[in-house]
Formats: sequence, structure tokens, C-alpha cells
Amino acid sequence: MSNVAQHLAQYALKCADIMIPKPGTDLTKWAVVACDQYTSEPEYWEQVADYVKDAPSTLNLIYPEVYLEEADPQKRIKSINETMQAYIKQGIFTTYPNCFFLVHRTTDNCPGGRWGLLVTLDLEHYDYAKDSRTLIRATEGTILSRIPPRKEIRRNAPLELPHIMVLINDAKRSVIEPLANKTDTLEKVYDTELMANGGHLSAWKVDRQEDLQAIALAVEAMHAELDPSNPLLFAMGDGNHSLATAKSCWEDIKQGLSEDGRKNHPARYALVELENIFDPGLAFEPIHRVLFNISRQTFLEEIAKVCESYVVSKASSKEEVLQQINVNDGLQKFGYCDAEGFLVIGMRESKASIAAGTLQLVIDSLLAQKLATVDYIHGVEVAANLGKKKGNIALILPDVSKATFFDTIIKDNALPRKTFSMGEAHEKRYYMEARRIQP
Repeated sequence: MSNVAQHLAQYALKCADIMIPKPGTDLTKWAVVACDQYTSEPEYWEQVADYVKDAPSTLNLIYPEVYLEEADPQKRIKSINETMQAYIKQGIFTTYPNCFFLVHRTTDNCPGGRWGLLVTLDLEHYDYAKDSRTLIRATEGTILSRIPPRKEIRRNAPLELPHIMVLINDAKRSVIEPLANKTDTLEKVYDTELMANGGHLSAWKVDRQEDLQAIALAVEAMHAELDPSNPLLFAMGDGNHSLATAKSCWEDIKQGLSEDGRKNHPARYALVELENIFDPGLAFEPIHRVLFNISRQTFLEEIAKVCESYVVSKASSKEEVLQQINVNDGLQKFGYCDAEGFLVIGMRESKASIAAGTLQLVIDSLLAQKLATVDYIHGVEVAANLGKKKGNIALILPDVSKATFFDTIIKDNALPRKTFSMGEAHEKRYYMEARRIQP
């Protein structure tokens, strides 16, 4: 192992043999959006299949979750594995050995784009348990029941294709941004439009020793600023259950390996895109909650149980709600909307460090008592419109702070499920690169 590889390995990083389709492949048909999007819209995936037809495509290598409940999932899994083998045998891939990829994605909502660095992370440094103290961690609670069906897909797959995005807390912009400033010196490996309003995606190979060493030194400096007893270096952004599945598969595989066999087995690592949480092109949006079949009085009685005291003030519109809940005045605040109008509720000495956490305690209590049901809603307008219906309540969350995001994970161990979203569905990561995970 080279000195730079050893340096990177200290921080769970490893270069990868990254595979992309050879020149001449229609990349617009090859790349499709993350499998966990459009889960209630089979027509989206039907349109993708109609567009792709018989062209090589990652559509044939993934399991869109809209189909997870179909009658014979093993049939689709068998087809995925056979297609992976067929693509390998047909030689459709070019392999870029021992490198990272610098990637750039633009969308209509973000014409300036966001930057990422495609790397492999060492799963030995990852634990999705809520009280984990590993370098790589989940940001939201991992739902263990979601892992087994995903393991069925990965267990015999010769390739992995990542939609995982992992966040780094790089306020100095020292890891990815220096590479973004020198793309004219790097080899471009692809440049393509994405289907279905996905925007544009480009990538450059990063394999020069001086560039890899600069990355290692920058990550080392970030690590040096962490609490040694709780060193959160990499926080999950998107694809938490995919990384948890990779970890679970690796735990199974390594049981049958020698110590030497464990060191470089490809399944020990997972291909992910690192993104700097401070990248201005990275959208962080709160996910709101709507409660059904509940009264205002019942809800406020539960709020009283999760804080020392609370204050309620009226608001004339959702715009006023958003303005008030994002003012930092010492209260933990959220917006409220029911058939009678908008409120802002501010809590003192609440039981979690952010409003989403405190409200999740309330929601969990209401669900346990069968006093309400809940849905998680993207977009304030949609949430408010639902909240205005009789018997409903919309809970409008404040913006997610990039500056305190990592601190909140460290303090609370993990955020409540569905606290934030990184952009709309069509802005999620598209499958492009592949990597072998079998020897």
C-alpha cells in the first residue's frame, strides 16, 4: 500500500476501480434516478422503461422500490444479477483504476450546480446504531426491517451502483473545492444530460498523487478538530439504508474470511459520493408533518409533556409562520396550521435539541395512544393545505441549519426520521458509476 493510500485509510477512505460505460453508450438512457424515488408513481418508472427500451441502462441493474411489493421479487433480482453479468461479459464498461471521481451536477433549481467526490468508504468504520461513535454514521434512525429486502438484491450482485450521498463538515472548503477549481487540469470522464428533468452531470478523474495527498491532508485537518471520543467525520445525507445494507452484507461475508482476506475484499468498501454540507448548491429542506383525526387541545396537551413551558402566537399566513420560526430568540419554534388558521408555537427547555426531535416525541406518543395518524410532507404549501382540512393539523418545521447539523447529530445521536431532504426527487443522485463487489 502506498503512503498516500495508508494516509487515506486512516480516515476510512480508499481509491476505487470505477467503471462507466464505454464511449458511444447513450448515457442519457444509462443513468436513472435513485431507486427510492417516485415510490407512489409507477407511471414514472413505466415512462423510464419506455424511454430506455433495449439500450444499456442502470434501470436493468437496480430494483425501483415502487415494485418491492410485487408478487415475485426473486424474478426481478435474478434478472438484475444476470444483466450485471451480461454487461460485464459484453465489455460495455471502461474501468478507471485506483482513483476518485470529481462530479458536478446542475439542475433547473440549481443552475450553478453542486460538487461531489466519488470515493469508497471503509465499512469497518461505519455503524448505523443510534449510539454509534464511528467515523461514518447514520443521521436518521435506521429502520432495520428495510435492510433484509435490500440484502436480497445485493447478496449475489457482482456490481454496486451507488445513489448514496455522504456529507462532510468542511467549512474551510478544503477537500472538494480545490479540485473544482482545477478541472482544466483533470481528465474528463463523462459529460451528459440526464433524463426526466434530472439536469446535467459531469465527472473528472482524480488519481494524481499530489491531488490524493492534498485530500488526505485536508481530511486529516478536519479530523484533528473533532472530539476524539465522538469523532463524526462522515454523516449520511441520502441512501442511509443502502449503506446499512452494504454494511450488513459485509458483516456476513467477513465471517468466512481470514484476517488477510478481510483487508482488501471489495465488499468491505462502499462507493459513495461525498458532498460538503457548505456547498451552496446543496439544498437542505425540512420535511413537514401532518397529523390526522386529532384536535388542537389533544395536541397541545402532548406538547406540554415535552417542554417546560410553551407560548402560542397567531400568524396571518404561512409566510409569516416561516419568518417567525426561523428567528433565533432562545425558543424552539415550529409552525402550526389547522382549520382555524396559523399559529407559531415556541417551547422552552424542550426534550430534544431541535424542533423535529421534540415533535417526534409528541408524534410517537400520539401514535402509541392511537390518538392520531401522521404523514411526512415535502413543501410548506402542500402541508398547510392538508392542515386546513377539518380534523387535521400541519406542523411546519424551521429550516435545517447546515452550521449546527453535525453538532446536532453528535448531541442527539441521530435526527428523527424524515427530518430533512436534499432537494426534490429529480435532484437526487442518478446511477452512473459501477464497481465490482465480488473478488
